[in-house]
Amino acid sequence: MQRRIWLIAGPTASGKSALSLRLAAATGAEIVNADSMQLYRGLRVLTAAPSPAEEAQAPHHLFGTVDPADGWSVGRWLRAATEILAEIAGRGRPAVVVGGTGLYFRALTKGLAEAPTIPPQARRDAEADYAQLGEQAFRARLAEVDPAAAARIAANDRQRLVRAWEVYAATGTSLSRWQAAGEPALPADAWRAVALEPPRELVYARCDARLETMVREGALAEVEALMARRLDPALPAMKAVGVRELAAHLRGEASLAEALDAAQRETRRYAKRQLTWMRGQMADWPRIRAADAEGQWRELEGLAG
Repeated sequence: MQRRIWLIAGPTASGKSALSLRLAAATGAEIVNADSMQLYRGLRVLTAAPSPAEEAQAPHHLFGTVDPADGWSVGRWLRAATEILAEIAGRGRPAVVVGGTGLYFRALTKGLAEAPTIPPQARRDAEADYAQLGEQAFRARLAEVDPAAAARIAANDRQRLVRAWEVYAATGTSLSRWQAAGEPALPADAWRAVALEPPRELVYARCDARLETMVREGALAEVEALMARRLDPALPAMKAVGVRELAAHLRGEASLAEALDAAQRETRRYAKRQLTWMRGQMADWPRIRAADAEGQWRELEGLAG
């Protein structure tokens, strides 16, 4: 357990937060968020961010620190995370980077090169293509030239789909290839990683149960407060799983049962995309297959030994 930086990845509802807290307690580590939605303030319940009681158990960083009106890119997260990791190292403490956003981990361990400036006409052309083709056909076309981007970009995320296509159209190189071209932010010998991969059906069942708990514990109030701000729907925080579905209920467009069912379905799809990313992009990361907290800890101890 002496590694200075531990990376813990996994799909939603796989047990990452509990494992990271236990590892932090055992090593004196500080915890750094690697979940693109847990960055944003006001969505603690809906994004399953650590509770105040959990945050009191160890120092936490980059959880709920960004205003939803301020959309962060992968590059911006990478700059913030590397600065925080350097500060933690300066204090002589280990760090645990935990989350479900695969591109964040890829940026840390393999690098991130920003694509060049794209001509405005390329963006207008991509927007026009999306409007004409619709999401399904547009995504299928993107998959032919950038299958990784087509697989990882969430449903209804027009902004990122258009961005991925415009980069390829303007440069002849896929966005995924551009993003993989940078230098790693962390030296290879500075970190050790694990990926949680419990049985898929169990993850799906936990997703369903978690959404029900979220609704009971304040997710509707979070979405209502977000709606009141009338933010641009293209902002990342507005695409958090559950926001669109619960907002439809609050507008009177769906019953609570219908909204919950839709949010559960989208959460399962999100978990599936995370698992697909892990199998394709983190194939060399050791796996923790146990589903329960004790079993996951024992497997982690075995890997650390």
